[in-house]
Amino acid sequence: MSRLDSFIRRMQAQRDCLNDAARRLADIPGPVLDLGLGNGRTFDHLREIMPDREIFVFDRVVNSNPKSTPDRDHIFLGEAEEQLAIAGARFGRTVALIHSDLGTGTEDDARLAAMVVPLIVPMLRPGGILVANNRFPADAWDELPLPEGVPAARYFMYRAN
Repeated sequence: MSRLDSFIRRMQAQRDCLNDAARRLADIPGPVLDLGLGNGRTFDHLREIMPDREIFVFDRVVNSNPKSTPDRDHIFLGEAEEQLAIAGARFGRTVALIHSDLGTGTEDDARLAAMVVPLIVPMLRPGGILVANNRFPADAWDELPLPEGVPAARYFMYRAN
């Protein structure tokens, strides 16, 4: 499979998982955290499918399209570990959805996930959902079935227990 085809499949999986999470969270309040703003496509999609939610993004630097960039009050800028600790103190266990698009598709992703898991577990409210491009194993959540058409291990969904 070409890298372009792989990218398209990953983006379709991401969209389908986020749409499924938004549907599942319709009656669960709380903000949304998007880890990895990138060019802002996912943030833009989240504000379209969850228009009544406050959405906060995290990244090292802002390189997003101006049309897909949140205001400064909704951006955590800097290293993930430091910014997630700040967010944890701010939000406590109130977050309804965390989307993680961190990593590079290499072996370092497992190390990154191990660093992030203890920081996000305390933020995801009971019934909240984590949607991630990497496996995020934790005793604090249960793996959800993926939406129809999303290949296994292409994306991951978890519900906080």
